[in-house]
Amino acid sequence: MRILLIGQAQFGEAVFRALQGAGERIVGVSAPPVDRRGQPDPLWRLAEEAGLPRFETARLKRPEVYEELAALEPDLGVMAFVTHILPERVLDLPRHGTIQYHPSLLPRHRGRTAIAWAIAQGDEKTGVTVFWVDKGIDTGPILLQREVPIGPDDTTASLYFGTLFPLGVEALVEATRLVREGRAPRIPQDEALATYEHPFGDEHARIDWNRPAREVYALVRAANPQPGAYTLVEGRTLRIFDARLGEPAAAPPGLAVDAGEHGLRIALREASLVVQRVAYDGGPKIPAFEFVRQSGLRLPFSLDGVRPS
Repeated sequence: MRILLIGQAQFGEAVFRALQGAGERIVGVSAPPVDRRGQPDPLWRLAEEAGLPRFETARLKRPEVYEELAALEPDLGVMAFVTHILPERVLDLPRHGTIQYHPSLLPRHRGRTAIAWAIAQGDEKTGVTVFWVDKGIDTGPILLQREVPIGPDDTTASLYFGTLFPLGVEALVEATRLVREGRAPRIPQDEALATYEHPFGDEHARIDWNRPAREVYALVRAANPQPGAYTLVEGRTLRIFDARLGEPAAAPPGLAVDAGEHGLRIALREASLVVQRVAYDGGPKIPAFEFVRQSGLRLPFSLDGVRPS
């Protein structure tokens, strides 16, 4: 079966290697030549080394590029981490259509930042879905799903790289095999269960210290590594990354009560947040204890206007 692989970054590279390892035939690759840092994209580089036709994803709307894709006569399109909106005729070009990986149990958490929203909303489980692409955003019929639990301390980073990345690679290889064998289902999504969230960004990442401890902790985990849950210290932004829940502190929620090698302890309702790593006022990520030392702040100090009692 002739496969057109559309993807990018480490995930696209891993899917490329896994499909080839499974004996599938990739006839062309679409990817960005460089990433956001200006470095060569891993999938693009791998396709170049393999001598395969390469197509810049941002140029797929061009008629001449479509003609070159059509000349490859692909049987199946496989989307492995795509951030561009692709033209419908490119998606419909392969003989069997196009399938895509999504890191949630569709129809729940449609959208670009599904992992973060699953954690922020307190979901106890998530998973991966491979679905048939249609005109909507993550709305096509489901080919296969795999469910996994969300650990109590999982962050967006740990859940993706530790679980959903490798599981997604395996799922795309299995889905491709099912298509090749003529056994791939098309299960309609239940629209009554569908949710869609806008990209998780700064407008969602500000901490309300008066919320229950589990909600504050879920927000911190969801925003790690991007954009970083944040609060204000003397009008400056403090972004909180690695943290854990600790024993209650006899202080108002949002008051930083002590710091040491264990981290910076911030009072919450019925618990405390023990912070290991922060970024202050646009600076680099540093240990929370170093932040307290370098900033010259005297404990206890307030976050977002909380005052010592």
